[in-house]
Parts: sequence; structure tokens; C-alpha cells
Amino acid sequence: MPAIGRPPARKPGRATLARSVRRAIPLLVVLLQAVILSAQPHDYRTSIGAWRAEHDRKLRAEDGWLAVVGLAWLEPGENAAGSAATAGVRLPAPAPPAVGRFRLERGLVTFTPAPDTDIRLNGRPLGAPTPLRSDAGGAADKLSIGSLTLYVIERGGRLGIRIKDSNSEPRRQFAGERWYPVQEAWRVTGRFVPHPTPKAVPIVNALGQVENQPSPGYVAFTIGGREYRLDPIAQGGPDAPLFFIFKDRTAGATTYPAGRFLYADPPRDGRVELDFNKAENPPCAFTPFATCPLPPKQNELPVRIEAGELYEHR
Repeated sequence: MPAIGRPPARKPGRATLARSVRRAIPLLVVLLQAVILSAQPHDYRTSIGAWRAEHDRKLRAEDGWLAVVGLAWLEPGENAAGSAATAGVRLPAPAPPAVGRFRLERGLVTFTPAPDTDIRLNGRPLGAPTPLRSDAGGAADKLSIGSLTLYVIERGGRLGIRIKDSNSEPRRQFAGERWYPVQEAWRVTGRFVPHPTPKAVPIVNALGQVENQPSPGYVAFTIGGREYRLDPIAQGGPDAPLFFIFKDRTAGATTYPAGRFLYADPPRDGRVELDFNKAENPPCAFTPFATCPLPPKQNELPVRIEAGELYEHR
């Protein structure tokens, strides 16, 4: 029963409750928007952190760029392979002095293993002369002996043997990549302008070779109120990522002197997102045995892009 001298408490009616709810809705909406806005940058930074961690993992992998320890260009005819000083395809110790011979004839490479050598082709024992697929058509055949992996690469009409060692010193001693802090302002949406007719962009690589690469168009974007352009290279069908090789005014100071790489999703509704927080160093930043493509002149930007991967002069 109610206390003496105090009227019994009245329960709020439906109309009062409805008014209270209506008054609370705007506040709830504001609070919800604040939560969403505050979560977006955090979620974005988290996603970039995860992307960078995966990029680092691939670099450190047993077959990553830190494992590359050699590149030998083949001469027509026989090319001995092994750790012997006279071998044309010189392998690091403790590889045997002779592991076999690469024969280059009419653009085809054949490998003949040395007797009593435990060398494998794509994981299976190899005991007879076998033609090898290069990386020109996609996945190359892999020869393995101990911690070493060898495969044929084709660059500018030349054929060579790339050598990887999963126990390489650079891989064992790598301290990790360094990056600019993540800034969402460097995630830029650009306008994609397709070329009216197919266009080939001449790309020079680290060897001085020139290859014409297909470019579907260019991306125009704005930084600091000024418009810039980048020409991407098409690396497949219409659903394949766009590949940008670019250089900016941080090159040689805080970023790799020759330039950096950036991948982007294909155009959607005439737009392309360029996320410079994912700008990465080319393989040449990690090994002298890479054949990296260099930025075309039109992709040298007169602006500092202080985002993406940093470079320490080694």
C-alpha cells in the first residue's frame, strides 16, 4: 500500500511514453552516427594493417623475394649448373659442384640432371632430360635441390635461371618493412578515362630492356587541389587489378629511388580508388637479382606522396 501522506505514483501513459521516445530518437540517431564515423577510420586502419602484415608475410615466405639469391642468363647450348666456380649457372654452397646442365636451343630450355643427384621437378624426382616451362606463360616449372629452387624466366627475349634459397641470409636477417603512418586522406578516388583505341605503353626494366605493355586508359585524380594522372598496365581481363608503376618526389629521400608499385581494383562506374597507403616497394628494393619495371615518364608525379612503404638505403 502507498506510504502515508504521499500520493500513489502514477504510471506514465502511452502518450507520455510516445513523446519521450520521439524526443530520444534524434539523440539516438546522432549517437549512432558518431559511433559509425568513429569506427570507420579505425576499421580502415585495421584493414590496412592486415594488408601490410600479409604483404610482409609473402615477402618473407620461403619462395618470396627475400629468398632470391641469383640470376644467370643462359647462353645458347650447354650451361653447367652447380656450385663449381666454372658453372655458368652458379649455385650457392652447400649445393654440389655439379647438379646438371641447362640446354638452350631454339628458345627452348631443357634440363639434364647430373648422375646421383637428388633434384626434383615440381616436387617429383627427376632422372632424365626434361624441357622446362618458363614464367612467360604463367607458372614456371620448378627445380629443387635442398633449400634451393631454380626456374626459367623470360625477359625481353632472353632466358635465364632465377635461383631462390629458402635459407638465404637476407630472409633470415630481415627486420621487417617500414611504412608511413596510415592516413585515410591518401585513399583517393580518381576518374578513369579509357583510351578510345588500344594503347601500348613502353616500359623499361632494370636491365634496360623495353617491352610494350597494354594500358586500358588513365586515371585522373586530385591532390591538394591539383589534378594528376597515372597510366596503369592491364595484367589480365577486365576484372583483373590495374597495375601502376609510379614515382613521386619522395623517391630517393624516404622511398625507393626508382619508384613504387600500386595495385587497384578495375574501374567501377568510371571510378578507380587509388590507395597510396598500399604503395609498395618493387622487388629490386630487396634483391639485386630482380628485373623490375621502371615508371614511364608520364607516371613521374611532381608531388610528394607521403604514404605507403618507406625505404632504408642498404
